[in-house]
Amino acid sequence: MIVDKVKDRFGADVLASGAAHGDEWIVVDRERAPEMLRALRDEPEFEFNFLSDITAVDWDTRTPRFDVVYNLNSLTKNHRLRVKVGVDGKDAWVHSAYEIWKAADWLEREVFDMFGIVFNGHPDLRRILLYDSFEGHPLRKDYNYQKRQPIVAETDPVLRPLRPSR
Repeated sequence: MIVDKVKDRFGADVLASGAAHGDEWIVVDRERAPEMLRALRDEPEFEFNFLSDITAVDWDTRTPRFDVVYNLNSLTKNHRLRVKVGVDGKDAWVHSAYEIWKAADWLEREVFDMFGIVFNGHPDLRRILLYDSFEGHPLRKDYNYQKRQPIVAETDPVLRPLRPSR
């Protein structure tokens, strides 16, 4: 199992781990995550050369409130791993993985847009699915889905495209 190899390599930096239905996962500290993600990509034993997804889970009543989840794959070793980073609701940020995997660019923007989790070091962190004046983050459990959003004037995307938010 890949989790055992990861635990042997990183020791106490792996806060928790497990496997279910063929999916293995580990939990790591927010401050150690960039170093560990880089090692998981670069070290020949792991060689996680493909970041397939980044998402988040809002646990609402749990501490830490959020899990930022990185789904890693090794195309050469044919194994996969889910890496979870706990994020406090009042201090919702993690380090960007953009410098490790360029595929993190839009994935981190989606998590930022939907959950409001900031990715420190991201080169262009702005909304990607919702418009700039949209209020709130719709995948948070405390989001008021009945809230009326600001009306946005209709524009022709060819003749008068919306300018970037940043």
